[in-house]
Amino acid sequence: MIKKAITLLMLFGIMSIHGQKKEITGKVSDDSGGLPGASILVKGTTKGVQTDFDGRYAIRAELGDVLVFTYLGYKTVEKTIGVKSTINVKMEEGGEVLDEVVVLGYGTYTKKAITGSASVVRSQHIGNVLNGYTAGVKTNNRSKVVSKLRNRGPNEPLIIVNEEPYYGKLKALAKADIFASEVLKDSVAIARYGEAGKNGVVIIETSEDVLEYENTDEYEKIVENEFELTISRPLSTFSIDVDKASYSNIRRMLNNGQSIDPNAVKVEEMINYFDYQYPEPKGKHPFSIYTEFVKTPWNKKTKLLRIGLQGKTIPQDNLPASNLTFLIDVSGSMSDQNKLPLLKSAFKLLVHQLRAKDKVSIVVYAGAAGVVLESTSGNKKIKILEALNDLESGGSTAGGEGIKLAYKIAQQNFIKGGNNRVILATDGDFNVGDYSNEDMEKLIVEKRDTDIFLSVLGFGYGNYKDSKLEILADKGNGNHAYIDNMQEAQKVFGKEFGGTLHTIAKDVKIQLEFNPQNVKAYRLIGYENRLLNDEDFVDDTKDAGELGSGHSVTALYEVITSDMEFNKYSKKFPDLKYTINKTSYNHPNELLTVKFRYKKPTGKKSIELIHVKKNVLDKPSADMNFAASVAMLGMKLRKSKFDNNLTIKDIKKLSEKGRSKDREGYRAEFIRLLSLVK
Repeated sequence: MIKKAITLLMLFGIMSIHGQKKEITGKVSDDSGGLPGASILVKGTTKGVQTDFDGRYAIRAELGDVLVFTYLGYKTVEKTIGVKSTINVKMEEGGEVLDEVVVLGYGTYTKKAITGSASVVRSQHIGNVLNGYTAGVKTNNRSKVVSKLRNRGPNEPLIIVNEEPYYGKLKALAKADIFASEVLKDSVAIARYGEAGKNGVVIIETSEDVLEYENTDEYEKIVENEFELTISRPLSTFSIDVDKASYSNIRRMLNNGQSIDPNAVKVEEMINYFDYQYPEPKGKHPFSIYTEFVKTPWNKKTKLLRIGLQGKTIPQDNLPASNLTFLIDVSGSMSDQNKLPLLKSAFKLLVHQLRAKDKVSIVVYAGAAGVVLESTSGNKKIKILEALNDLESGGSTAGGEGIKLAYKIAQQNFIKGGNNRVILATDGDFNVGDYSNEDMEKLIVEKRDTDIFLSVLGFGYGNYKDSKLEILADKGNGNHAYIDNMQEAQKVFGKEFGGTLHTIAKDVKIQLEFNPQNVKAYRLIGYENRLLNDEDFVDDTKDAGELGSGHSVTALYEVITSDMEFNKYSKKFPDLKYTINKTSYNHPNELLTVKFRYKKPTGKKSIELIHVKKNVLDKPSADMNFAASVAMLGMKLRKSKFDNNLTIKDIKKLSEKGRSKDREGYRAEFIRLLSLVK
């Protein structure tokens, strides 16, 4: 019972304190085995760690220091550091009585007087006590007690409100709403809350529904692509993108009546959310190529080019054996119904499709990372499902440590010639260790050459870090989806199972060379975060996107042809003194040449394909009409200067023309969403 009471502490690792002279390692256990979440502190300091899932620890300290070992319900043990570098401790029951312990959020403390810097404060005194009490706490002694009290900064406290960890900002919390507050500092805060409490902990009890939450979702800034003059820049180069997270995220915002951040709108991900009737590949290459050239539905002065790739569909029974490592965020920020509970239900859909030759490991992380399921055959579904069912949320978010451990486990169970993949599921809100976007990029690039692929699944909102997850997917040979409901989970893990889990081509790059005789200017719609330098196309060391079984890729270009006048968005090209731009007249009937380069899933050298598009205007297909309507909505939501003042009515009319065969109802849903756009 005692162990069960402290399971919320299992993951709250305290970062090792560097700069000491000696590393001490060991194991903390009782009669039944290792104790996860036991605290080890250097006496008289705030330096400490907690044991991992197996009860093991490592801490740096000096000769003669005293290590204090504590665990809820057990007697405290002290050990002096001597010559030996290994200190194992067996603990005995007899510490604090369980009934005296209160669990708030994911931390545990007693209601009795606590040694160290801790106090219980009633509402009439909270303003004075909080002022300067803990690093990062700012208060206002007037009518409002807390002014932008914020959790997440590097020197700011952990905030617990009404027994739940708070991950956004608190605005103007009134005195009358506060019943009591407790402030923990120093060793007490660290012992109870791990690394998350290193700057102190503020525990607030208040009446319900009095908090104003500020959305802290994060998106990478998007600078929309401009028109390029063909005579000065005939080449356009980019990496494919099969990510679809943006559309499902926008769908969630529209359904909830929320305003949409323009940087959340990735037009290419919206377009690629939908299936199009591209021909299946028949030759030796794993994908087919399709092009279509029509009048632009939103601008009479331009034309619209569509380029499509269709990946070969491999029947599920023929897919190679999979070595899957589920990497699941179980931190406190994942407690909402649309996060960990939805995540567990979504992963069950995947588990039910596993075969006997497939195997699954489960790694979880909060304040620390640990393995909750060793590699298990896909025919032992009950065992896998039980491991998923047992997951609970609580703690800070050591995402970097989780990624390192997941790749380690995937490497240990590597299947040669198989599908080796880490599937990360999180809201992306890493806050322990090296967790900046730059840190994440560096970490995932190091793991990219292991032939282990990555799928990134985003959940929840309010503190959803899309920018971080996009980096992980783009740099980690992976794909990125956002799961807002079970319908989307079924799409990702059911309908698109093969594409989600099995890569048929990696580092897929596209380069178009426009014929300046027939094209004056062009602009790529979307793919702003996927652009490559022209020379990167032939550089096999440059990373690019991956294509999964049955996946398709669509790209749209808006084109100004030679028979059209420059429109108001086109750039003027200055006269040159030393360089003469000459146009070749040897290919008068060609609009462009498109080249594709890709590698086999474990290959190192690229293979190239070439496709020539003639300068012939096509009759728009239903798929072209629908893809264009999705692009139009994306431009509308982004407040694009290129949308030519189109209206929702224009978009709906075109999308109706493109509804076509819609067996799953995704296009009908898109048309319904248009009525929700403000």
